[in-house]
Amino acid sequence: MRFTNLDMDALRSFVTGMELGSFTRAADRLGRSTSAISAQLKKIEEQAGVPLVRKSGRGLVPTASGEQLLSYGRRILELNDEAVGAVKGADLDGWVRLGLQEDFGDALLPRVLGRFARAHPRVSIEGRIARNSELIEKVTSGDLDLAIAWEGGEAVPFARRIAEVPLCWLGAADLEADWRPDREAPVALAALDAPCLFRTIACDRLDRQGRSWRLSFVSPGLAGLGAAVSAGLGISVRTPVGLPKGTRMLDPTAHDLPELPSLGLMLHRGRKTLSPTAEHLASVLCETLADILADGCRGAA
Repeated sequence: MRFTNLDMDALRSFVTGMELGSFTRAADRLGRSTSAISAQLKKIEEQAGVPLVRKSGRGLVPTASGEQLLSYGRRILELNDEAVGAVKGADLDGWVRLGLQEDFGDALLPRVLGRFARAHPRVSIEGRIARNSELIEKVTSGDLDLAIAWEGGEAVPFARRIAEVPLCWLGAADLEADWRPDREAPVALAALDAPCLFRTIACDRLDRQGRSWRLSFVSPGLAGLGAAVSAGLGISVRTPVGLPKGTRMLDPTAHDLPELPSLGLMLHRGRKTLSPTAEHLASVLCETLADILADGCRGAA
């Protein structure tokens, strides 16, 4: 039997286009023209021997075969990138101190640490999951080399925006489809301890809508917050990534709630020039985050 070797560039174009929901956005991400991406899509379909995408409205969605290749393609590309990183960075060693916002700790840390540790076994990573204010304080003071945190308007040096993440209202999974907060009573909010950007945004948007509100539950961490929302003690504002068990996103129009903005996600660096090890970890962080956000935001659509 003669095996077909999939073209890695074509596979990357296909996977990126499917994850971003647009081959135009894939062209921007990969630094290629849209015509080049179209050619790559045609090439991977020829190699697969079956159609991988089909039209749906104005866009394209994967066929059953396309969904299957998408699953394999992610694993193939991750292994390819891990192998290249291991070979190119075979001499990487040292220590990197990494801080992550709570929203991404469970989703991001295992994937990044596992991938990075396999490629660079001589590198030690000290990870810290913390709230925004603590992460920014520690990266500014030099106690962290890298940190992923929400954009809060602080003037922090050596930071860049890496993503724009939509916010959503979160409620108990068993809320009725036609549930709406009583207009005659304050909206019950479950939130984290102050200071909290999400808490501030929720209160501000309700104020703008002329709605009264009350804090029905306050928690120091996301586990308690998720449990409170799941139990129906109140609604909350979070992102579509890593929704707590027993909760679901609430459509603002259907549930008579104010629309919510998107929030910038920032990569903070402890100093302008980092070690090669920290630079490579930053690259892996951004790549993995892009995958996680694509999955989460697609689920929100």
